[in-house]
Amino acid sequence: MSHHFANDIIQMVLHAGPMVKFVLLLLFFFSLTSWTIIFMKLRLLKKFKDENERFLELFSSSREISKVYLQSKIFNFSPLAKIFRTGYAEFNRSKMFQGNPDEDKGFQSQQQIVDYVHRAAKKTLFAQSSRLERGLTFLATTGNASPFIGLFGTVWGIMTSFRAIGMKGSASLAVVAPGIAEALIATAAGLAAAIPAVVAFNYFTNRTRASQTEMGNFISDFVGSLEKGLTRRALTEKSRGEQ
Repeated sequence: MSHHFANDIIQMVLHAGPMVKFVLLLLFFFSLTSWTIIFMKLRLLKKFKDENERFLELFSSSREISKVYLQSKIFNFSPLAKIFRTGYAEFNRSKMFQGNPDEDKGFQSQQQIVDYVHRAAKKTLFAQSSRLERGLTFLATTGNASPFIGLFGTVWGIMTSFRAIGMKGSASLAVVAPGIAEALIATAAGLAAAIPAVVAFNYFTNRTRASQTEMGNFISDFVGSLEKGLTRRALTEKSRGEQ
């Protein structure tokens, strides 16, 4: 029964008018691209999740930040590792300027170093957020536009059917039904393209928001630990100077 129904659908697609065929081809393109984006993003998010977990384990277990920096280079996909590497590079650069005798010593305070690191880390967060959001616009467009494209194909197909009926001068169900059935395939195809795209868009949007929150929390922890380290170092140097 289902095999016969599938054959009927194929026959209806083949016998459909040129405009309905064009609409179906367009919807096929939307659907294929959407599924490609969905599988690629699922794969990427899995890599992000696995590497983030491994990096956080490394970050929380190691006391020496320089070692974490060296070991973090193996994590190519982790957004947290990228934020950390950018922040740490900025931290070293700011420290180098602070230690330069040619520079104004008062210019580079500890708070300024922390601010520079925070700014660099935030910049990376925005870049990683853009990476996570890539492809979501196409999914949203597919979800919104596909039903209307399908509906347009159906309306066009029904118009063509009624025009043919008018020319033949016959309006029996046997004459009307095949044309209308062919036209309705466009609406079904539109919904078939739109539903997975909408579900995937909502899922990936929620995952992106969760990742942004995670990145924001990590920046706070990372900058906080740097601030503590700088304060501790300043107090140690002060006590040495007093002695």
